[in-house]
Amino acid sequence: MQQYKHIKVETAHRITTITLNRPDRLNAWTSLMAQEVHQVMTNAGNDPASRCIVITGEGRGFCAGFDMAGLQDTADTGSTSSTASVEASFQNAPGPDLADQYPGHFGYFYHCPQPIIAAINGPCAGIGLIMALYADLRFVDENAKLTTAFAARGLVAEHGIAWLLPRLIGEANALDLLLTSRKFTGAESAQLGLVNKALPTDELMQHVMQVAHTLANDVSPRSVAVMKRQVRQSYAQSFAQSLAIADAEMHKSFSAADFKEGVQSFVERRAPQFEDL
Repeated sequence: MQQYKHIKVETAHRITTITLNRPDRLNAWTSLMAQEVHQVMTNAGNDPASRCIVITGEGRGFCAGFDMAGLQDTADTGSTSSTASVEASFQNAPGPDLADQYPGHFGYFYHCPQPIIAAINGPCAGIGLIMALYADLRFVDENAKLTTAFAARGLVAEHGIAWLLPRLIGEANALDLLLTSRKFTGAESAQLGLVNKALPTDELMQHVMQVAHTLANDVSPRSVAVMKRQVRQSYAQSFAQSLAIADAEMHKSFSAADFKEGVQSFVERRAPQFEDL
């Protein structure tokens, strides 16, 4: 098994868990961490043994933003290599192609055919918050502290968060969090609609893994991949365009093995045995 310096990886029961592993720095983001997460997620997204990806943090933090040592170097030089775009190859995944629609540092989260869950187990700031927003589902420790942080560091809304945040929580709430850089709790993030659910500390990972188990075992990987891409592509479509894509993908699903298995397993009152992508 490949060893990584800034993350830990485990695949079990069709779930790939990526753990940011710099607990002494509250898992602060580094260029190496970015490369390792990208590599693992690309591999998992193409691995038949994996059907769902969970990303969380080691210790008491999720990700406290970009490592301050790296930010100090950037402040001194006026430039950084950490924002470089990365490419991920998911050509065999079903559904609409998103590669051109979502470039940038975390665009591959959207390209990945597998559902991605962010388990926000502690402090989450800056680029750590952005990374979590690119996940498909987000669950948070109700006591975790979150912040956009950028304005307090003399930075701007980076890596697409100016586009993402208003779509999740509305313009007024997004501007509040961006302009003030104020800290808010996991409980408030759930009230705002930033996450799917806030849970007590000792219930967070159990709930996340239950959801991951459902996604990895009870639903069609093909259906999940197509629907995930349908939703993300629809942001740049009219209703008529989205409907046309849905009709085309529906006809493709009729001839797919998972449709036959889904109907047959229901009739036979048994758990479905869906095909791997």
